[in-house]
Amino acid sequence: MGIIGSIIIGCLAGFCAGKLMKGGGFGFIMNLVLGLFGGALGGWLFDQLGIQWGGLLGQLGTAIIGAVAILWIASFFKK
Repeated sequence: MGIIGSIIIGCLAGFCAGKLMKGGGFGFIMNLVLGLFGGALGGWLFDQLGIQWGGLLGQLGTAIIGAVAILWIASFFKK
């Protein structure tokens, strides 16, 4: 998948993570931005753990997990 596809997956992951998090995260735009970083974090973390998910749904799942982790960590700084 190219860079445009990765950006779309990251933004979608940020949107989903914002819906999953209690309180809605940080707002629509910030959730999308954090979703981009979360996708990178999820990909790196799963690579370190040796977990491989294939296909578009696997990439989306990995990005959502990473985005939720980023939003959870960022919530500590919001308070």
